[in-house]
Amino acid sequence: MKRNPQFFEDEDEYEDEEENLEMTAEIHIILPAHLRTLANLTREVTVQITGPVTQRTILDAVEKQFPMLEGTMRDHHTKIRRPLVRFFACEEDVSHDDPDKPLPDAVAAGKEPFYIIGAIAGG
Repeated sequence: MKRNPQFFEDEDEYEDEEENLEMTAEIHIILPAHLRTLANLTREVTVQITGPVTQRTILDAVEKQFPMLEGTMRDHHTKIRRPLVRFFACEEDVSHDDPDKPLPDAVAAGKEPFYIIGAIAGG
C-alpha cells in the first residue's frame, strides 16, 4: 500500500511513513509427495509473507496455514530442520544456510518457487 504524498505536511514525513510500510510477498512452495498427502494439497502451495523472505518466515507461514505439517519439516520445539529434509531456492541447496538469511530475490518476488525436498537415505 502506497500513500499519497499530498496528505503529508512535508516531504520528510512522507519518506518516514514510506520506510515503515512492510511489503507482502506471495511465495510459491513445492512440497514433497508425502507432505502433500498429509495436508491434502496439490503440488504447489502459496503463502503470504510480510517482511523479509527467509526459510524461517516461509516455514512459519506454511505451518500456520497447514497446522498438520507442523513438526514435519523441522522440530516442534527447536525449529531446527529435520535431517532428511532439504530446502532449495533458485536451484541452490540452502538447507545449511542460516534460517534467517534472506532468500534470493527471484523467490521473494514469486518468480521462482521454494522447494522442500524429502531426502532419500538407505543402502
